[in-house]
Amino acid sequence: MSELSADDVMKLTPVLPVVTIKDAAHAVELARVLLASGVNTIEITLRTPAALAAIKAIAEAAPEMIVGAGTVLNADDLDAAIAAGARYALSPGGTPKLMKAARKREIPFIPGVATASEIQRGLELGYTHFKLFPAEQLGGVPALKALAGPLPQARFCPTGSITADKAPAYLALETVLCVGGSWVAASEKIEAGDWGAIEASAKRAAAMR
Repeated sequence: MSELSADDVMKLTPVLPVVTIKDAAHAVELARVLLASGVNTIEITLRTPAALAAIKAIAEAAPEMIVGAGTVLNADDLDAAIAAGARYALSPGGTPKLMKAARKREIPFIPGVATASEIQRGLELGYTHFKLFPAEQLGGVPALKALAGPLPQARFCPTGSITADKAPAYLALETVLCVGGSWVAASEKIEAGDWGAIEASAKRAAAMR
């Protein structure tokens, strides 16, 4: 079994870098820049053909970086991510089939939710930690405050259009353990090899809580 729990994962960093990587050759350098900036985890989304190779490269060459897989849509995605070396996984949603399958896997899985009903469904299946997506479009901080009333046991990693300026308001909420941010390592910065800009963003992210 994994040495990490979902709670551990969501407490690794205030801002979880959500990364869509087009060329796995950039993966290890990115991981090292983030580590040097005080960020010890990264979510590689399974949105490109390079994603699994990027996870594998980081797991092998920069094992101190705790690499996770995002955009996990089904059990096959989850198994492929685990085989590549992912130490946790997240999904934009959470079907009962996927959530039940993930309970049998050896890494933490954080399902996505958008409504109180979806949170309740997750709680019934044994989940307490969720990805709220797309956070800003769903109402952002006020929505999370409202959900905390009837569902105080749920903990969240809100993701979706959360900028560096908006992140602190989310992190101030008791039910929010971290936020997801694509701004930490934007795809265009990775492709351009603009490691200085990524380092600056990562340092800002690491200092947020």
